Amino acid sequence: GEAYGRVEGPRGELGFYVVSNGQANPWRYHVRAPSFINLTSLQPMSVGEKIADVVAVLGSIDIVLGEVDR
Repeated sequence: GEAYGRVEGPRGELGFYVVSNGQANPWRYHVRAPSFINLTSLQPMSVGEKIADVVAVLGSIDIVLGEVDR
């Protein structure tokens, strides 16, 4: 079977997707990190701004780059 579970965290929804093929360990396991999803708002927030302002916009999103990089 398959299951999706979610937990509300300080930066957004943290989701876990697990697929089983009947064995003891999951066949597929995926973590949906909130920082990666929150980073998608960077483009609409940066339209019409200067390059130097993008740093402040990125800081306001409060992302964790370790979550985005995986």
